[in-house]
Amino acid sequence: MTAIQRAKGMQDILPDDRNYWDWVLATAVTIAQQYGFQRIDVPIIEYTPLFARGMGEASDVFVQKEMYTIEEPDGDSITMRPEFTAGVVRAYVENGMSSWPQPVKLFTIGPIFRRERPQAGRYRQHSQFDVEILG
Repeated sequence: MTAIQRAKGMQDILPDDRNYWDWVLATAVTIAQQYGFQRIDVPIIEYTPLFARGMGEASDVFVQKEMYTIEEPDGDSITMRPEFTAGVVRAYVENGMSSWPQPVKLFTIGPIFRRERPQAGRYRQHSQFDVEILG
């Protein structure tokens, strides 16, 4: 790299485009809330086995080729989330949401990260709106 530039497969959302994104997100939130969904925010980084466990037999290939994974000095493997469902389910279980009135209707919005081959319309970081009905 000789010039300062964004990383391959990433994009900038400039102010003019941000206005459209803000409208889309606000509309999605309003609709989700009208249908009884509550917002949850889960970490961008989770322990790698959380994602590997949920993806079945192909998980080793997916973890190695398509996830941004870091080995910590203490031996833990952490991964930048490639999707929301695993983190939302983890939060549901870990925080005892099974004792809440069922079903629990949750939504979340934010960046997800996949180490895909950059091409038109495919970015390594993109925003996702996710809804889950659990219980």
